[in-house]
Amino acid sequence: MSITPERKAELIKKFARAEGDTGSPEVQVAILTERINNLTGHFQTNKKDNHSRRGLLTMVATRRKLLDYVKGKEEARYKALITELGIRR
Repeated sequence: MSITPERKAELIKKFARAEGDTGSPEVQVAILTERINNLTGHFQTNKKDNHSRRGLLTMVATRRKLLDYVKGKEEARYKALITELGIRR
């Protein structure tokens, strides 16, 4: 259900804008997307887990805010990010 440190390091390396970058919106969105995808799979088997569902909704809202921020700063970065993560169609 949680993200492994190795997977998190891979995401940071892939989406970092510079060497040692761990806090850029792109990295945060990538990590949140991974966690959201893991939780979505969890809900396939645990349909009544409403406590985790609330956490999922919080993560989705946080990701939405970060994506809005990136879109407001530079739309090309936003489009590249959602395409790479497969968030929107």
